[in-house]
Amino acid sequence: QVQLVESGGGLVQAGDSLRLSCAASGRTFSVYAMAWFRQAPGKEREFAAAITRIGGNTYYTDSVKGRFTISRDNSKNTMFLQMNSLKPEDTAVYYCAASLRMDRGTSDYGNDYDYWGQGTQVTVSS
Repeated sequence: QVQLVESGGGLVQAGDSLRLSCAASGRTFSVYAMAWFRQAPGKEREFAAAITRIGGNTYYTDSVKGRFTISRDNSKNTMFLQMNSLKPEDTAVYYCAASLRMDRGTSDYGNDYDYWGQGTQVTVSS
């Protein structure tokens, strides 16, 4: 079992940057493939970015490619999402997720993840 806690959200203007963190406690962090999902008001949750267990491979949804960077520090049990050039359409609650079921890869499908954090709000004003 792992517990996930997100932080770093806030209110920013379009073009600004934010860095989200996801701190994990419990089982060894490196056994988990990790991802960030987001849910905007009135919309379904969507995939944003994912990273493999050791961090060798990363994946992004098209709308954030070139602006967001996912990373992890297994020695600190923490995952990050660096968000640059933020747009109003990035406004959402951002959730981190962990999966024990992907030894080498990742997934953009929420049901492939076993554990979720409570979320952190990101609001981007125009």
